[in-house]
Amino acid sequence: MDGSFSVDIPSVKDQVSEEEWQARVDLACAYRIVDYYGWTNVIANHISLRVPGEEEHFLINPYGLMYDEVTASSLVKIDLDGNKIMDSPFDINQAGYVIHSAIHGARKDITCAIHTHTEAGMAVSAQKCGLLPLSMAAIRFYGHLAYHDYEGVVLDVEERESIVAHLGDKYAMILRNHGLLTLGRNLGEAFYLMYNLEKSCRSQLAAMAGGTELEIPSEDVLRKSAAQSWIPNNNRTDMHPTWPALVRKMDRIDPGFRT
Repeated sequence: MDGSFSVDIPSVKDQVSEEEWQARVDLACAYRIVDYYGWTNVIANHISLRVPGEEEHFLINPYGLMYDEVTASSLVKIDLDGNKIMDSPFDINQAGYVIHSAIHGARKDITCAIHTHTEAGMAVSAQKCGLLPLSMAAIRFYGHLAYHDYEGVVLDVEERESIVAHLGDKYAMILRNHGLLTLGRNLGEAFYLMYNLEKSCRSQLAAMAGGTELEIPSEDVLRKSAAQSWIPNNNRTDMHPTWPALVRKMDRIDPGFRT
């Protein structure tokens, strides 16, 4: 056995454009990769991707499926009001709708949003100091990280206003006492930022665990390093260079996402 698994749902490949089908394949692949890295929370949390050529529509996971069960055809296509644009036997997570509709409605530069509840992310979200610039991965976010205060489970559409206000023009945000959020002009960018944000949180917890004094670079170095970290992505709105490699990896491990 190759470990792959496909949900028994009819393919929608012939019902959508080639561009949408590719977006569905990429998003389903992202769910499998997040599962592979262990960033899941049973059936909770969510990754969304704007439908190419349809600014007001985005794809999100079917509520009730594990991340390693998500397929291109099982993804649910909704509008900014939460209405299904295509028939689907699946519902969506209300909190997922609130967070992702807020982002896709306000940030037209954003294609993809990833939200997680990892142990490291939740731990740092509960630390008053927030993310400290202790490692090269964390310094990437110096001056580029937003914070959103906890208002309860994100079920009320009214919270979209404060989410957008706190996010501003940033591509990464820590939801206090909650978890992590990264955005991207393409799926690969959002994933790469989440990879680095998650690693930054894990590194911070490890560094603080020993109780030793922490070394933080000077302000000038922090600003220089943060600026350097963003240069490679400044002109890549089509595809992040890590994404094709990640897709190849998942094709070797679990290609069932393509159905």
